[in-house]
Amino acid sequence: MIDLTNIFQALILLGVAFCSAFVIPWIRSKTTQAQRQELQAWITIAVQAAEQIYKGSGRGEEKKQYVMDWLEDHGFYIEVTQLEAMLESAVLGLKGQMMG
Repeated sequence: MIDLTNIFQALILLGVAFCSAFVIPWIRSKTTQAQRQELQAWITIAVQAAEQIYKGSGRGEEKKQYVMDWLEDHGFYIEVTQLEAMLESAVLGLKGQMMG
C-alpha cells in the first residue's frame, strides 16, 4: 500500500497558505468597505438631523457634537480623525443637495 500522508499534508498546508494569503484579506476588505458605507449612511442621517435641530449659522460645533453623541449612542465607534473626514463629506453632500 502507498502512503499518501505526506502528499495530503502538503495539499492541506498549501490550501491554508492560499486562504491566508488571498481569501481572508479579500473577505476583510469587503467587510470593511461595507461597514464604511453603512457608517457613512448613518453619519449622513445624523448630520441631516443635526441640521434640523440646530438651525442658524455658527452652530457647527453643536451639530458636530450631536452627530458624535448620536453615533456613540447607537454603537458606532470610530477614531475622531476618520469621523471628522466622514462628517465633512456628509455636510458637503448635504450642501450640494440644497444648492442643486
